[in-house]
Parts: sequence; C-alpha cells; structure tokens
Amino acid sequence: MQPITVLATVSGRDRPGVTTAFFAALAAHDVEVRDVEQVVIRDRLILAVLIELRGDPGALRGSIAATADALGMECDVTVQDEPGRRPGGQRMHVIVIGHPLRAGALGHVTQAIADAGGNIESIVQLGSEPASSLEMQVRVADDESLRAALVRAAEDTGIDIAVEPAGLRRRAKRLVVLDVDSTLIRDEAIDVLAERAGVGAQVAEITERAMAGHLDFSESLRARVAQLAGLPESVLAEVRDELRLTPGARTLVRTLRRLGYLVGVVSGGFTYFTDRFVAELDLDFVAANELEIVDGRVTGAIRGEIVDRAGKAAALRRFAAEHGVPLTQTVAIGDGANDIDMLQAAGLGVAFNAKAAARHAADTAVNLPYLDTVLFVLGISRDEVDEAAAE
Repeated sequence: MQPITVLATVSGRDRPGVTTAFFAALAAHDVEVRDVEQVVIRDRLILAVLIELRGDPGALRGSIAATADALGMECDVTVQDEPGRRPGGQRMHVIVIGHPLRAGALGHVTQAIADAGGNIESIVQLGSEPASSLEMQVRVADDESLRAALVRAAEDTGIDIAVEPAGLRRRAKRLVVLDVDSTLIRDEAIDVLAERAGVGAQVAEITERAMAGHLDFSESLRARVAQLAGLPESVLAEVRDELRLTPGARTLVRTLRRLGYLVGVVSGGFTYFTDRFVAELDLDFVAANELEIVDGRVTGAIRGEIVDRAGKAAALRRFAAEHGVPLTQTVAIGDGANDIDMLQAAGLGVAFNAKAAARHAADTAVNLPYLDTVLFVLGISRDEVDEAAAE
C-alpha cells in the first residue's frame, strides 16, 4: 500500500502530557514521522507533525480528534497533495533587530522576503532585551536577491536585518575580534588625549585630512601622536580610567567566553588603553600600537610597527592561526574604514554603528547602540545569555 503524506496539528493551552498524548494517538496507526515542529507562546502550544500513513486517513483523523477533545484543544488533519516532496532552494537565517520592533516594520520585511521569492518556514524570538529580535528561517532560490531586498527593507524601516546561510557553519564560529575605539568603547581615545593636551583642533584637522584621503592611516596617526609630545603619563592614566565601555560590551564578552569563544581586540589605538580592557574583560589576545613614554612623558613617537588597516587583518589571521581556528570560523566587529580588511577577512564581518564604507564591506550591520545585540546575529538567544550569566 502506498503511503499517504498527512500533516496533523494540535493547538491549545500548554501543559505536561500534551505531546505524549498526541504521539500516543499517532502510534495506534501505521505511521512514520517525517518532520515535527512545536512552539509555545505565552502558554499556547502549537504542535505539527508531518507523517507518512499506511491506512485510512479517516481513522487517523478520528483518533487525533478524540485526543484533542479530551485535552480541550483544537486539531487539524490534512492530506498533502504532493507526498514526499521536499522544497527546493537554500535555507537562510534572517535576523531582525529593532528597538522597538513594530508590526509595520515586520510586515515590510516579510513582504520583501516574499517579493524575493522566499518562503518563511519558521520564526522564533531570540530576545527582547536590550532590543527585540526575531530569527526567521527562509527558503529561497536566489540568496543574493534576498540579501538585496532586505538591505532595502532595512533602509526603509530603520531596523537591523542580518542574513546568513543556515547550517552548522553558522554556529561553528569560535574566535571573535573587536575594534576598540567606538566599538568596544564609546570614545575615541586619541581625541580625548588631544583635548587634555590642548591640541584638539590640530588633531581634528589632521583627522579631516586623513578622511579626505590626503594622508593614510599610518601618516595621520604619527602626525596626531606628534601633537601629544610632552604630555605627562599621569594624564594618560586619567584618560585610561575614564574611557567608557559601550553598553552591552561586558555582556557580549562574558557570554562569548562562557560559551567557549576566544575573544580579543585589535586596535589602531594604544596598548596603554587596551591593556586595561584585556585585564578587565579577561580577553584572550590583543594587538595595538605602543606609545613611546620616556621619563614619565609622551615623546610624540610610536614604538614598532603600526597596527593599521592591513595590520588589523594580519592580526586576525595571526590569532586564528595561533589558536588553530580556520578564518571561516572567525568573527570581526568594527566601525571604520580602518576595519574593512579585517571585516572582509573574517568568516563573518559585523559593522557596528559604522561608517558607510565599513557597512558596505561587512557581511551584516548592527546600528543599535548595544554591543550585545551582536549575539543575536550569531544566533545566540537571550535565554542563552541569561544561562551563561547564571553559570
């Protein structure tokens, strides 16, 4: 006898024993389970089972209806028209993050997915703090069309949307590298130093020339540091202690480390400042520039090779090699043009509140001011964050 494909669903108030009773009803018939989905939202359970039935669909329908009635639940049993057919295309994860996350914005996103030929197979909540986040599993024939449609949707709605291939690679990330200034911390340390030294205007002018393309990063950094010549080390210590972590930075690092990730920083800034955060956050590695200090004062020079745009990418590769982690299993997080090579070298590049050039170079972007929202992009739910904190 040829099997018949049947989709059986039951919904209603959740309580212990519902799933057991449902499968007991199925077990009375000659069925093979092909797929199962179960979700609970605010004590409301929805359970769907796709089966192959050898026998009478009417008898199966009667068994399930009797069980649902005894439980005070609703049920539906539908014979599928195309038994055994698996949908084509590839599966993608679409992560939506908003603060707030409004129904109109979600409607816009789901329409964009449909317009790109995508079909939403599941939606789960990743968390509601520090922002609301949902993860959709989407099957689509052309992932580039989906990405393009969702880039436009993000611009139209103002929410963050990340798109990643589904599968084991997504949760196989093992090493995370962060930029420091305006990423791990809120501040640009050299600008704070310049203000303390009374050369804020001069340093800002050099920065503008660099942004206009008249100086490369190494030249501009040496020129800015030269303006700090004679600054007492005591001022560096004051600034170091006043630098502010970005909201969510501690949660991000703590969660990643407790989940087994290696975490470190790569900075075009200075070791004098990054050393504080390596100790404070228990980071695994660091690469940054070293200010020359002689007799308690900044000389205006930098020791050794400068960590610039290429140097950041090289540091990522070096850390990955030292720890035996393939680049495909690395994540880089940054905000500026100086981070572009690093973002592109990593398995996943995340632009955080970034300039346009970095956003375009990265695989995805987060524009909310909470660094721990990056955890949602990695598929880490708020429940996992809380569990890691409890440990």
